[in-house]
Amino acid sequence: MLKTGRLLLRPWFEDDAEELFELARDPKVGPAAGWPPHASVDESAAVIRDVLMMSDSFAVIERATGALVGAMALKHPEISEMAGIGEAELGYWIGVPYWGCGYATEAARAAVAYGFGELGLTAIWAGYYEGNERSHRVQEKLGFEFQYRRESDVELLGEHRIEICQRLVPQR
Repeated sequence: MLKTGRLLLRPWFEDDAEELFELARDPKVGPAAGWPPHASVDESAAVIRDVLMMSDSFAVIERATGALVGAMALKHPEISEMAGIGEAELGYWIGVPYWGCGYATEAARAAVAYGFGELGLTAIWAGYYEGNERSHRVQEKLGFEFQYRRESDVELLGEHRIEICQRLVPQR
C-alpha cells in the first residue's frame, strides 16, 4: 500500500467491481489507454480478477472520500513489451470525474518512488498513444524522456496506432 497526500494506492479487491464499472464504462477512459469501455459489473469483476490483481497493481483511492478514482501499475517484463530485466512499465488511468485534479501525476510519482526505492528498478518505461496529451503531460511532469515511436497493434480495440515510448531512470 502506498500513500500520498490525497491518495491511497492499494491492492484491488473483487468488491471494487461496481466502482470500477462506473469509471471504466465511460468511452473517454479505456479507448485512450487501449481497451474498450466496460459493458457490465461482471466484466469489471473479471478484469479485476484476470488483469488488475497482479503484483504491483494498485487501485487509486481518494483518501478523503474512499472513492476509487483510477488504476496504477508497474508492469514487469513478463507482461510488458517495453521493460527489460530489472525494469517495469508504468500503466495508469484516472476516471473522468477526477480529471484535472492532478491525481494521475500524484499516484504515478508514488509508484515511481516505490519502483526505484522498494523494488530497486533500474528504469521505468511508460508509453502513450499519439494524441493522448493527458498521459503525455503526466509523463513529462515526472521527467520521462522520449526513447522511440513505434507502430502498435491495439488488439483489444482492433486498431493500429502510433505509440510514444519513454523512459525514466533513477536520479543519482
